[in-house]
Amino acid sequence: MASPVWRGSGVEEGDGAPVLLIPGFLAGDESLFMMSRWLRRIGYRTYGSGIRSNIGCSEKAIGELEEKVIELSDRHGRPVSIIGHSRGGMFGRVLAVRHPDRVDRVITLGSPLVASMEDIHGLVRFQIRSVQRAQRLGARSLIAGGCEESWNAYRFGLEPIGCCTDFWTDMDDRLPTRVGFASLYSRSDGVIHWRACLDPQARHVEVASSHCGMGVNRDVYERVAELMTGRIVASVRPLRAA
Repeated sequence: MASPVWRGSGVEEGDGAPVLLIPGFLAGDESLFMMSRWLRRIGYRTYGSGIRSNIGCSEKAIGELEEKVIELSDRHGRPVSIIGHSRGGMFGRVLAVRHPDRVDRVITLGSPLVASMEDIHGLVRFQIRSVQRAQRLGARSLIAGGCEESWNAYRFGLEPIGCCTDFWTDMDDRLPTRVGFASLYSRSDGVIHWRACLDPQARHVEVASSHCGMGVNRDVYERVAELMTGRIVASVRPLRAA
């Protein structure tokens, strides 16, 4: 914590823009608490998603987040910036597709934007299946088998099916060029294969971080500050050989 970056030194100040932070799978808003405090320190107005544990059906979660985006953009009289970690970044992308007039930019942190289940660590796949089993046993509003069926159909170029058909259709849709879009990825992620983060529409920004550490990583914070201070264009950064 000795780096001046944590104190907001050496980074450009924000302009008071509203920022919605969305956590990753299994996590809640507290996982991005440090990033939220830091963004406030440098001049942004931050808001949590209201998610306690991100294990719900994607389409249901998006419906609730849409209301949040509309409320925040109306309150501030300007579009909202969205920062999403992992699954939260996928939500951010869909929100921007559905409400391009209310979303200024989306910054994703280690998000599997173009992933299949094989691009995700085996332990996380096991956790997803465990949540699905809980849903089959009667727990409500959790990721169900239909959510995964929609995902797999979408990734293999088939017609999406199941409860999250609209979600995956929008994940495949193009963002308007006026919406900024950047994807931060790490070759040392450890949970998501880094190539699964390389949405062809996004600006690709490499960082040195573990997957779970992206919410508290100095390198990530520096890149986020840079991306927040200027219009992000949908340009792809050249990749080095793996």
